[in-house]
Amino acid sequence: MLDGTPDNGGDSASQLTFPRRFLWGASTASYQVEGGATEGGRGPSIWDVFSGLPGKIHGDATGEVACDQFHRYPEDVTIMADLGLPAYRFSVSWSRVMPDGKTVSQRGLDHYRRLVDELRGRNIEPVLTLYHWDLPQALEDEGGWLSRETADHFAEYATTVHTALSDRVGQWTTINEPFCAAFLGYGSGIHAPGHTDYASALIAAHHLLLAHGRATRALRAQATPGQEFSLALNFSPALADGHGPEHTEAARKFDGIHNRFFLDPVLGKGYPEDVLADVAHIGGLEPAIKDGDLETIAAPVDWLGVNYYAPTRVEPLDDPLAPSNCPLPGLRGMNVLPPRGRLTSFGWEQTPASLTELLRWLNWHTGGLPLIVAENGAAFDDIVDADDRIHDPDRITYLAEHLRAVHAAIDGGADVRGYLVWSLLDNFEWSMGYSKRFGIVHVDFETQRRRLKDSALFYRDVIARNAVPAGT
Repeated sequence: MLDGTPDNGGDSASQLTFPRRFLWGASTASYQVEGGATEGGRGPSIWDVFSGLPGKIHGDATGEVACDQFHRYPEDVTIMADLGLPAYRFSVSWSRVMPDGKTVSQRGLDHYRRLVDELRGRNIEPVLTLYHWDLPQALEDEGGWLSRETADHFAEYATTVHTALSDRVGQWTTINEPFCAAFLGYGSGIHAPGHTDYASALIAAHHLLLAHGRATRALRAQATPGQEFSLALNFSPALADGHGPEHTEAARKFDGIHNRFFLDPVLGKGYPEDVLADVAHIGGLEPAIKDGDLETIAAPVDWLGVNYYAPTRVEPLDDPLAPSNCPLPGLRGMNVLPPRGRLTSFGWEQTPASLTELLRWLNWHTGGLPLIVAENGAAFDDIVDADDRIHDPDRITYLAEHLRAVHAAIDGGADVRGYLVWSLLDNFEWSMGYSKRFGIVHVDFETQRRRLKDSALFYRDVIARNAVPAGT
């Protein structure tokens, strides 16, 4: 039940009951929180190298220490338990488990064994993501996601981690947001490894999806009953600035490359024909698709991770071949407009109704595939009062409104089975360094002191009214 009150940014008349087995929790990613960059035999990842380049990250920050969860995970698990989190979604560092991307480090695996044991000991369900963008640099040196062999190495890595932890972990996600890894890492270059080539971005995207499919098949081959497999895609619904056919076409183009390009192959529908036409002038993608690839990518998943933060507003251009102001492969004849209304400190639009519509559309488009909101949250500037408390009323409002949006989607028939807030901790926010805070737990990056924000207390209360105790 979500009890909205003026203190938590909601409507006191709102009493929302979520499904009994709804999965509640919080998410993080290895490079953003772990630190311990050179400890336990860990090898460098592409983010270690990229963040070491001058001017790539705000303030020239790195994730070398981040939130130091490599050492402080018992404290963080205690915080989770105190908040009543039933689940924790985290990612494994490939270069900690395989420093060169191929050779197993038992010391690296031991770290995750300890983390999972700590979670299990506090009745917290581990939701494990195998890849959240931190490719071992050794594999990048061999071509990275532009090489088909990286998909093979990923499947081997996935089975290695699964063999070590399958007796402790039931929820497995292969890849988080291949859109970002491919298009921001190989297209716009604002993420690691920093390449700037649209054709390369399309090839990288295909190989990431291929890696997902190969890993999913390999994991299912050695799975035990009750284990579930998924991947997480980031969606941004396109909002057209008008109702004419040209506006509909602008929205189609953005939706195609941002959303359907990654979703449809996973569903067994192949790459959308309209998107293939949009990107044909770039080249690169279709030669990369080999016989059997689409069947591999379509390996069945048990649920889809839905990462949502904001919609994108678009408008048509008079010239259908004019390049877009949005640096995504294939976009021509349309522009992305500035966000409107209330914005987060990241400048993202707050439109919770778009999340409702997205979840309903996904329910229809996937044929009723179970959905879990694997990431949802917002960066805001926190307020520290004289009593050293952390106030974040805007974040509470954001979470309350988006939880209502999820509830509305469920009421509309969408099979939404969980919500994992982004993020448990303030952390290294990729190209923005430590300048943007998404956490419900405040982290002093100088001292590593953790403090609960008001949003953590709000979320604790929401979970307490809804979550089913472990073992019941």
